Amino acid sequence: MSNEPDLTQGLHGKAESLLPMLRERSREIDANRYLPQDIAETMAKFGFYRLVTPTELGGLGATPRLLCEVCEILATANGSAGWCVFIGSTSQYLFGALGEPQLEAMLHNPNIITSGVFADSGTAQAELRDGQAGFVINGHWRFGSGCQNAEWISGGVHEIDAGGQAIIRDPPIARVFFKPEEIEFIDNWHVSGLRGTGSCDYRVEDFWVPAERMSTTIEFTKWHTEPIYQFPHFGLLSIPCGAIALGMAQAAIDELIALAQEKTPTGSRRTLAMRATLHRDIAIHDVALRAARELLYQTIDNAWQSAQTQKEVLEERRKLRTANIHAVTTSLDVIDRLYTVAGGSSIYETSCLQQHFRDVHVVSQHMMVAEPVMELAGRVLLGLDQSAPGL
Repeated sequence: MSNEPDLTQGLHGKAESLLPMLRERSREIDANRYLPQDIAETMAKFGFYRLVTPTELGGLGATPRLLCEVCEILATANGSAGWCVFIGSTSQYLFGALGEPQLEAMLHNPNIITSGVFADSGTAQAELRDGQAGFVINGHWRFGSGCQNAEWISGGVHEIDAGGQAIIRDPPIARVFFKPEEIEFIDNWHVSGLRGTGSCDYRVEDFWVPAERMSTTIEFTKWHTEPIYQFPHFGLLSIPCGAIALGMAQAAIDELIALAQEKTPTGSRRTLAMRATLHRDIAIHDVALRAARELLYQTIDNAWQSAQTQKEVLEERRKLRTANIHAVTTSLDVIDRLYTVAGGSSIYETSCLQQHFRDVHVVSQHMMVAEPVMELAGRVLLGLDQSAPGL
């Protein structure tokens, strides 16, 4: 038995301790359009941004399930807070792909906040400057959630030569890291939901960085056998979506139950809680949500067990992605119905129903839960794709 301390102890309680503040400040978070820095720093102090980073790399070494549970708890009060933990922690989990100098720069602050976009929407061209190896970066990255709270911000890149042609090398160039003052933030995050995530675009033009700022992919490092890196990559980048949606849906159920005890609908002499149609609605949606949650977490547990034995199974990747999408769509259906049942009460900013209604519809538009994922899963089921690298 290991004598190493369990750094993940008490994380559920820490997340729950933030809920009153997040509820109280939800309107402020939305109006701000990114998390107030004090909230981000508190979550960083709790270790939420380094949840699934291996302990050897300065993280807490949490399981994918625990990451999702923390995001789910936070989302019951504020979906944007859960979302920023999702993006920040999945940005830091690939610290193992960094070279030693940049890794040391990242680890100088145990409460560091990072953000990043994995899509290779930038280019990197090698160039020596004053005898130092480096790369000229050009890129425009979209949906940079949490970037305005971060100390380091990354962007996916692909390497090109002087003629603009792609360069294929082993190990490949995959990501570049910037300081906030080095990039241009584009003020375009004016949206219907998840307003507090600060998911604006950012870009750089002809910006030179030293080679140590570049990252490869984890497969080319000594850390690749760690269980977290054996867990399906796209699975880890998607399952917090389902968890966050589940948290918001549970909050919507709780809100409607409380409202139903007090509200007497116009034209009625009985409270909403006395309506037989509500009895049926609340029971149906409660069981649907519990079933979706159980499926998601059981599938996560199964995939984690395989990751620990370094056995990747296509069937588990398929089940992980589809269970996640099912969690999002079920949560969306629950929130939509309860928003309608609550009547005019749900439209006020004082009601979390309107907040979760807006936020869950934005979650459902994320590329990780988009229809093409189900199409790919269907091809796997039909035996038409035996590798499905996109799952």
